[in-house]
Parts: sequence; structure tokens; C-alpha cells
Amino acid sequence: MDYIKQQIEEIVKKIEETKKLLSDPHLADLAKEEIQTLEQQKASLELVSSPNQDSSDSTVNSKAVIVEIRAAAGGDEAGLFASELYRMYTRFAENNGWKVQQISLNEGGLGNLKEVVFRLEGQGVYEKLEYESGVHRVQRVPVTESSGRIHTSTATVAVLPEIEEKDFHLDLSEVEVETYHASGHGGQNVQKVETAVRVVHKPTGIVATCQSERSQFQNKERALDVLRSRLYDFKSEQEKSKTDTARRTQLGSGDRSEKIRTYNFPQSRVTDHRINKSWYNLEEIMNGGIDKIITALTDFASAD
Repeated sequence: MDYIKQQIEEIVKKIEETKKLLSDPHLADLAKEEIQTLEQQKASLELVSSPNQDSSDSTVNSKAVIVEIRAAAGGDEAGLFASELYRMYTRFAENNGWKVQQISLNEGGLGNLKEVVFRLEGQGVYEKLEYESGVHRVQRVPVTESSGRIHTSTATVAVLPEIEEKDFHLDLSEVEVETYHASGHGGQNVQKVETAVRVVHKPTGIVATCQSERSQFQNKERALDVLRSRLYDFKSEQEKSKTDTARRTQLGSGDRSEKIRTYNFPQSRVTDHRINKSWYNLEEIMNGGIDKIITALTDFASAD
């Protein structure tokens, strides 16, 4: 957070210096525009550095999460793995009695996913999925591989607690809203009406989309929910507590570039690298049976 405070201080100095130009009739108009721009930048940084509520309060009480899965390295095989992870988490959600709602889907081919964003709602949802964010790696022989050579592909997972407006204010004046035609299965109405919505947070460039609802209004509200959660996550990453325990630090920050788990199909083995523990029931795990992994991670995090 220190660098954000430093940026705010620098902007304040620029504002004060620019105000001196208001007395110059030749530069007054330009000075006003510059001050307005600087004030907007300052407000955006203050939004990130000073949330309405402490992050731990919102996170612990969150009964819904936004999950994002994206294919990474490995081409079609990565897209297939992303699709399988999506199925794994939705099966796990169904086993727990959670509500599953798809928000956006970008398919890469038959059975492949480039990206999927979905919402899970239910008791204890964030506490159970808190440590799933990161790079998931798969090792197996692709169907198209005639020589039997094992390939390694990856997909990224991000789990964001859904944040309500009362906990984190989203200034709609800083949000640009765009509409477009939804893709995928939706019938003729989807093609005729621009129901899908894309929202962009102009100060940070963070984007969220939704095309799963029937109306443009519903898609806009859901996209704003996703945007709020992403902004909150962005803020949280900037103010990670330096007093985290060593165990929580070892479990990782949730950064998408951090490799957390490998799914080895030839050996039917799943290994979580953060706690150096393996399970040998891969088929059950891919069908949503990740309970033992979740329990091992939460126990590790809470151990003295």
C-alpha cells in the first residue's frame, strides 16, 4: 500500500502546483481540465487504498464467490482441462448443495473452454474454496497424441468472494457500460437484441462481462457484481498483511501465476505442491470429490 499512498501524495502536489496556473488567463482552462483529471486519479487510488470495510470481515462472511477458470499453456489440451475443472467444481458445488450460476462462457472448440466465469452460492463456499486460486497443471497423453507422449498443460483458477455494495462502493461514474450480442445457445432473440453487457472500470482497466441472463438489465447488474469483486480483489492484493502466518504464506497468495496443483493421469495422482501431499483417486476427484484436498488445505492453514 505504500506505493499507492506515495502516488496519492504526488498527485496532491501536482494539484497544488496546477492551481497556481488558474490565475493565468491563458492557462486557466487547461489548468481546470488538468485538476479535474488529477482529482479523478486521486479518487480512484483512494478507492483502492481505503475500502469501506476491512477485507477480513467481508471475506469471512461471504456466502457467494465468483470463480474464473481460464485455459493457459497447452492449446486445445489446456482448453479441455479447463472444461474438466469447471465440471469438477460444479460437481463439488452440487454435492454441497450450493447454487451454481454461469455468468460468461468463451468456448474454444468442441469440449474446450477458453474461459468460464460462474457464481457459487451457499454456506461456507468461500472458506472451502479459498485456496483453489492459482495454476492447475495436468499431465497426460492427449487423444491426438499417436506416440503416447505425455503432455503438460495448465489452466488458471481464481476464486473471488462476492462483495456487496454496502461493503465496497463502486463509483458508477467511473464505469463504462457496453452492450453486445450474446453468443452461444439462446435462440433468435439473443441474436436480435444486445442483451450481453461488458463493463469497464476506467481508472484501472478492469473488465467484467455477463451474457447468461435474459435481460440486458440483469446482465448489467451481474457484470457489476463481478467487477466489484475483481476491484476488491485488486485492492486486497495491494494490502496483503505482512503479519500472515508462515503456513498461510506457504499456501500462497492466490496469484494466478503460482502453480499449486498437478493432476497426473497416467499415475491417477493429484498432488498439491503447497503442502506436498498426494491423492491417488484422480477419477473421483475430477468428478467433484475434492473434499479431502479441501480439508487438508484448511487444516494446514489453521494448524499451530
